[in-house]
Amino acid sequence: MDTLQVMQARLCVRAFLDKPVGDELIREILAAARWAPSGTNTQPWQVAVLRGDTKASLTQRLLARREQHIDPNPDYAYYPDTWVDPYRRRRIACGKALYTALGIARDDKDRQKIAWENNYRFFGAPVGLIFLIDKQLNQGSWMDLGMFIQNVMLAAKALGLDTCPQASLAEYPDEVRELLGLSSEVAVVCGMALGYADMSQAVNQFRQAREPVETFTRWYD
Repeated sequence: MDTLQVMQARLCVRAFLDKPVGDELIREILAAARWAPSGTNTQPWQVAVLRGDTKASLTQRLLARREQHIDPNPDYAYYPDTWVDPYRRRRIACGKALYTALGIARDDKDRQKIAWENNYRFFGAPVGLIFLIDKQLNQGSWMDLGMFIQNVMLAAKALGLDTCPQASLAEYPDEVRELLGLSSEVAVVCGMALGYADMSQAVNQFRQAREPVETFTRWYD
C-alpha cells in the first residue's frame, strides 16, 4: 500500500490473533516512527513495550482498581467536562456503532462491563505500548508526541500489523509507574494494542464515519 492507502486503511482494532510479534518488527516500527517532527527536535516521546508477564500484570492491576470502584486519576484530562455538539453527537454515534458491532444491548450491563475491561486486556493483542512524556513539557511537546503515535500506527499498518490507541490505559497512571519503575515526573499519556487483527470478529468489520472535508475546512483566498 502507498502512504494514502495506509492512512485510510488504518482502523482501531479491538480483537487480535494469538500470534506473536517479533522484536525486530517492533523495532522497525519505532525506528520509522521516530522521524516524526518535533519543536526544535526535542523528540519528547518515550515508549514502554509490554509483553508476557509484565503486560498481564498491568492488566490485573488495572482490573483490580476497577473492581474496587477506585476513581481514575489520570495525569491529564482527555475529555471535556461538558459535552456540546457536534462532539457530543459524534461521541454518542461512536458508542452506538461499537456496541452494535459487538452485539451488546443498551441494557446489558454485564456484557458492557466485559467489553470495557477488554481495554485493560489490550483486546488480546500480544504487545502493549505505553506512551510517556516528561511532565515539565508543555502542550507543544504533547502535539509532537501525538504525531509520533500516529507514525507508530501507520508504520504498523504498512508492515501488516494493526493497532488500537487507548486512553483507558492511562486512567491509573500510578499503577503504570509503579509496575515499570518510572519517576513521578513522567506522565502516562496513553497505551496502544499492537498485533495481528482477527478480522473474523464483527468488531473489526465496521468503520466509524468521518466528516466530509467541507465540514471542517475553511478556504481563504
